[in-house]
Amino acid sequence: MDAQTVASVQFIQRQAASLLLYQFLFEEEVGRRFVELLQALRHTDVDGLACVQAYGRWFQSLAASNQGWQEYLLMQLLKADNPFSRRVQQTELTELPPALVTAARHDLRVLQTLYGCTSYRLSQWVQVIAQLPAAPVSWVDDLTCFSPAIALHTDETMQEQLLITKLQTMDDWSDALEDLAAYYQRFGTGFFAEYCACRWQSGKLVGIAHPDPIRLTDLVGYEAAREALMKNTAFLLSGYPALHVLLYGSRGSGKSSLVKALLNEYSDLGLRLIEVAKSDLKDLPVIVEQLRNLPQKFIVFVDDLSFEEDDDAFKSLKVVLEGNLTARAQNVVVYATSNRRHLVREFFGDRPRPKDSDEIHNWDTVQEKLSFSDRFGLTLTFEPANQDVYLQMVRHLAVQAGIAISREELEFQALQWATRHNGRSGRTARQFIDFLQADLALSS
Repeated sequence: MDAQTVASVQFIQRQAASLLLYQFLFEEEVGRRFVELLQALRHTDVDGLACVQAYGRWFQSLAASNQGWQEYLLMQLLKADNPFSRRVQQTELTELPPALVTAARHDLRVLQTLYGCTSYRLSQWVQVIAQLPAAPVSWVDDLTCFSPAIALHTDETMQEQLLITKLQTMDDWSDALEDLAAYYQRFGTGFFAEYCACRWQSGKLVGIAHPDPIRLTDLVGYEAAREALMKNTAFLLSGYPALHVLLYGSRGSGKSSLVKALLNEYSDLGLRLIEVAKSDLKDLPVIVEQLRNLPQKFIVFVDDLSFEEDDDAFKSLKVVLEGNLTARAQNVVVYATSNRRHLVREFFGDRPRPKDSDEIHNWDTVQEKLSFSDRFGLTLTFEPANQDVYLQMVRHLAVQAGIAISREELEFQALQWATRHNGRSGRTARQFIDFLQADLALSS
């Protein structure tokens, strides 16, 4: 066994073990397999079979993640969720405990050493220690065309590329601590650096890898409501008080699509969307507290909202909308859609009548139900689409889809579709265009 190779393996193994804040990178599959490979290289069996198998498992983890080792390290560094990355989002670097800053600088130097341990180098070590006739195939770290595994948006991608390029050309990564801190402050770390959309499910946030790609440019009609919602969202992103919003109106008018389109418009400015089902509204105060001190801005999206009488979710939402002794989180707003203007289900029997069993101040209860929607600071109304608006939607979507038929024929078929199906609405227009596009493609 080559003594120099063993000494090199031992050095890298000690470096990996010395990380103080960034040890988490060995919790992912690629990191775990890397540690196992170092262990197998250092304590190999007589025929070297263990280290060959460990290398194979590590290579497989790289292939599964579609990342080289160096790319993996850089992505983990940028998305790190540890005491330093969390604290520096809320406190200036100069005001952090000196020991925390020193530990971060130490870890950056260690990560630079691990970065220098390329896949090719590890492949050569396996060849030497296992006495193979040829080195195993190495996963090439081609960082000249660096492509993150996570799809990021324009502004973040640009800043990411600048920081990565700087690290690749630096003699000492610890000198990049200020730049890294600024990156964490602007784009966050951990879960919300990876996902721009998520849902609350079984008591925790679950990332949505492929959110609806709809854009504001896809939507036609209801311009006044759209402008009001965009302006309110701009207040949120700028750090000014923003209003909770109720989008009320007929089905299929594009209320939900408008909220989802905001994410695709502003996610590179730090906007995040959290979908919460009505059945989970009881957890809303807990969700808001988790988001309060994060650098991103959050829209809590509740679709198709309505309540039955004595619904516990009704009370939980009131706490978030009105507040309690806890100050309101300035980086969180609720955007809810509903087909029901007053949200709470009402009956004719709710009207006060002179009966012995009736509540004395029954009108107070009725007013409480009716006024619940008033707790949303902004209510946007989506009226049913008339024929002109419906055809405007159809024409707009047809242009985007590249459908080349005469305007007269398009509108004739669109009106027939609306009559036979779900009436005039944005949803109906989208369904008609999707059907027509597929039909024309197959016919040709």
